[in-house]
Amino acid sequence: MLNWDDYHSEQSEISSATFVGQPSTVSSEEKLSSERSFINQSMDTESTKVPTGLEELEVGAGRVTVDEKAMINCRADLNQLVPFKYDWAWQKYLDGCANHWMPQEINMTADVATWKDNDTLSEDERRIVKRSLGYFSTADSLVANNLVLALYRLITNPECRQYLLRQAFEEAIHTHAYQYCIESLGMDEGEVFNMYREVPSVSKKAAWSISHTKELSDPNFQTGTIESDQVLLRNLIGFYAVTEGIFFYCGFTQILSMGRRNKMTGVAEQFQYILRDESMHLNFGIDVINQIKLENPHLWSEEFKEEAIEMILEGTQIEIEYARDTMPRGVLGMNASMMEEYLQFIANRRLSQLGLPEQFPGVQNPFPWMSEIMDLRKEKNFFETRVIEYQTGGALNWD
Repeated sequence: MLNWDDYHSEQSEISSATFVGQPSTVSSEEKLSSERSFINQSMDTESTKVPTGLEELEVGAGRVTVDEKAMINCRADLNQLVPFKYDWAWQKYLDGCANHWMPQEINMTADVATWKDNDTLSEDERRIVKRSLGYFSTADSLVANNLVLALYRLITNPECRQYLLRQAFEEAIHTHAYQYCIESLGMDEGEVFNMYREVPSVSKKAAWSISHTKELSDPNFQTGTIESDQVLLRNLIGFYAVTEGIFFYCGFTQILSMGRRNKMTGVAEQFQYILRDESMHLNFGIDVINQIKLENPHLWSEEFKEEAIEMILEGTQIEIEYARDTMPRGVLGMNASMMEEYLQFIANRRLSQLGLPEQFPGVQNPFPWMSEIMDLRKEKNFFETRVIEYQTGGALNWD
């Protein structure tokens, strides 16, 4: 089972040529051949049209080989799952299936009583709960839209597509979980769900994410040129490394800190499950980005590296502003200054995972307890609900 420490220890040594899951390696000759092939294909408009898997059936065509498969701009039949080229992608799909859960499995009775009691939560704590549900209730929909309407058709590898389908379903579960929390607590649903259009610190995050899916969501958009392939890379960095890899972490930490104090334990437990799912999404996305870099080294130019660094820094600053808005004063054993250091620590991780230089030297993780929360098996009495074991398909036992 993936936990926070394992994830970062695996990823911290990532370079542009090595990363988690033992992805396919490419020799110098193959890299050169790839670049020449790319240039030749780019000269022919028809040859650069990326297949979707819905083309007319080619009866009698040869069987697909591993060597024909590629992460983007692949011409091989996309409907044939095997043979696998990226075993790590298939394993992540299996891991995602093993982690299946549903919101209704979590008992919200204590949360309802806490929320209705005017003396249990401070105004600052209530602000955090509402802001978190306000952002996340639409953020996972934005991620799902990007997966289904933009990304899926441009990733030309069937085992990776299989994981994307699983991820899209998990995003739906997450949106369901937020709705379940909002409904259970009797919140104003219109206020919470529309927060991403009304609260500036929430709107800024949502707008940044949406800006990185616009080009790809155009049904006429095609990869196959250096420029369009780099647009796809920007999207992947924007949604995996920034949206899911930075924008989610202030809210996660705040809600989970609340749960550690035995407040809003049902909401916190759902956030714990969601955080574990999202860490797997992030892990997958980083591997996809690095595989594209490996197969298409001409895309990862010095200029593009600088652009990727700037995207990470920009996203970090936006999340720091969100932290200041949600924590105008110290609360839950943390404050905006501590959260700023934590987000800089996270940003360094993201940069390292992409093979880029860290930009915040010397920063530390002020919330080491997040490592323990990532592994449910260590939390036998987590939030006093005593999860016996995390199992597939609604098989949670509650005492």
